Formats: sequence, C-alpha cells, structure tokens
Amino acid sequence: MSTFNVLRSAFMAGICIGLAGFGFLSLKADGNYLAGCIIFAFALIAVVSYKLALYTGTAGFIRKNEFGYLGLVLLGNIIGCATLSLLTRLSAMPVQETAQVLLQERLKLGVLNGSLLSIACGFIMTTAVTFARKGSMLPLLFGVPLFIVCGFPHCIADAFFYSCVPLDYWAANLSSILVFYVSIVIGNFIGCNFYRGVMGSNPE
Repeated sequence: MSTFNVLRSAFMAGICIGLAGFGFLSLKADGNYLAGCIIFAFALIAVVSYKLALYTGTAGFIRKNEFGYLGLVLLGNIIGCATLSLLTRLSAMPVQETAQVLLQERLKLGVLNGSLLSIACGFIMTTAVTFARKGSMLPLLFGVPLFIVCGFPHCIADAFFYSCVPLDYWAANLSSILVFYVSIVIGNFIGCNFYRGVMGSNPE
C-alpha cells in the first residue's frame, strides 16, 4: 500500500475508535459504565469488517521490515481520533470532563504500571483480531469490554480520550501525558506480540 492509502485506512480506523469512544464517554458520564464498555466493541467490529489499519490489530502480525508501516498506522489512527474528538467539543454532555477524569486516573498509574497493564490489552487485541479474521467475532465482543473493565490501556482508544480533554489541562501536563502515552504504545506492542514471542509462531 502507498503511504497515502495506509494513512487513509488508519485515519478511518481512528474515526471508528473515536465514535465508539464518544459513546463510551457519554454512557460513562451518565452512569452506564458497563453499557459503554459493551458498545465500544462497535469500533473493532467496524475496523475488522472494513479491513482498516489499526495499530493494535496490526502490531501482532508485522514482519521485521514493517516497522515504518506500523508507525504510519499509529499516526493515522491518532489523526482520526483527534479529528473525531472535535465533535465532543460541540456536545452538551460532560464528555470532556469525563475524559479528563479518565486521563487523570491513567497518569496516577505511573509509567511502569501503565505499560505493564497495556501489555494485557495488546494480548487481548491480537487474540480478538486473530479469531475475527477467521470469522468468529465472539473473542472480540468479549475481549473489548474485558480490557476496558480491567483498566488495561489501549493506545488508540486513549488517543481519542486524551484528545477530548480540555486544552488547559494538556498545557499543564504535557510532558507527563506524552511520556505515559509512549509507554502504553510500547506496552501494547509487547502484548500484541506476546503469543508469538512465547509460542515462536504467528497466532494465525
């Protein structure tokens, strides 16, 4: 795929994640946390069905010479999430405030704890995508709520949540946010490759 096509596919994946994230934050703000966890599965179903490029759906299957491709996917995902987050600034619901609370909880974890927890999310994602590619959506339908209720950071979902946070909070905590985010990107990558690292073969 050309650079443009990779970014276009990854951008659309970010839009899908952002839509599900919007619903999650709206329901969480309304006290319907579990329902929010469940509807977030829409994002991954859409990504797999459209065959879009998602960082956590790609990292567990790349070859050694494809890190540049994975970087483009991450960039496109972030741009898509950030674009969709603009809608939250038009909403009457307290979405931005809910996102800020979530980000504050993430930062309280610390870099080490956050990165370790994100490894579990990466493993869940690669497992879910592996079975979805074979036609079974059940691991995806259960896996997405699982990583959310467990508090395992997903770097693309978090890219959307962070993008929703008021800009004054970003200005006051920029370095902490960026360092934490990089740590969960790395943690997700390790988790996505956990199966083949242990078993010595691709999960497919």
